[in-house]
Amino acid sequence: MELRQLTALVTVAEVGSVTKAARLLRVVQPAVTRQIRTLEEELGVVLFERTRQGMVPTPAAEVLIARARRALGELERARAELRPERGPVTGIVSVGLLESVLDLLARPLVEAVAEIHPGIELRLLTAYSGHLRQWLDSGEVDISLLYDLDDTPSLSVLPLLREHLWAVAPPSAGLTADAPVAWERVLAEPLVLPVSGHGLRVLIDRARSAVPVQPRVSVQTNSMALQKQFVLAGHGWTVLPAAGVAADVATGRLSGAPLTAPVVERSVVLGQLRGHRTPAPVEAVATCLARVARDLVGSGAWPSARAER
Repeated sequence: MELRQLTALVTVAEVGSVTKAARLLRVVQPAVTRQIRTLEEELGVVLFERTRQGMVPTPAAEVLIARARRALGELERARAELRPERGPVTGIVSVGLLESVLDLLARPLVEAVAEIHPGIELRLLTAYSGHLRQWLDSGEVDISLLYDLDDTPSLSVLPLLREHLWAVAPPSAGLTADAPVAWERVLAEPLVLPVSGHGLRVLIDRARSAVPVQPRVSVQTNSMALQKQFVLAGHGWTVLPAAGVAADVATGRLSGAPLTAPVVERSVVLGQLRGHRTPAPVEAVATCLARVARDLVGSGAWPSARAER
């Protein structure tokens, strides 16, 4: 099994075509076909189904592709760390970001890393906390923001901040950051909620169970963007972390207020794997991320949040 075979495998899987893969890899089409066929013969399995929609990976290929991506990624990181660049710290760092903090954190993080460590290439991946935890365990991300997690045998976490959950409503509701709203008031409205099993939904269900009002759920979704869209469309109110609606509230697109009776908080932490040396570029980006998050809290840009000490 050779690197060029794994590269061909991953490229064909991503573009769905041997012809397109050959163009991207700057080789002739028969060379890509031969590399895939050699892999199939070596492993004794079929790796692609040839369909009208293109080359579709088989279940066996999906297993190999996942591992090939990680292997190729590690080699790419090693090359970047060993290659002289403009700054003293160089390399590729994959960072997992919670969807709810993207609007607030992604741009300042990229700008801070570019200014302090111009030799570092950032790769930002976004998902919910459960998926990010899986990516961290599998090595698909080097560090990741997570929430409500303590140290584990496999993960080391650095607490960054605690933030309130907010009630989020159309502008006409007139919710404001300086006037907390009770759960009983929120539960009087139809609700747009995350799907059951989602980490945020667990916090919501736990809080509302203390209020003797039966909720009316109009829509459930696994997308924060859709939660906000459905609120704007008049399907009800929703509940989101403060960071997820800060920009919308600031521009008047939505109105929002911290929840009370009971107050609900979540802890945002920075996680990374234990048991191995932390590469210099990963450590540098982790330091930048922690500083940017705490600066946002200190400036008030991250509403209803307090930094952890």
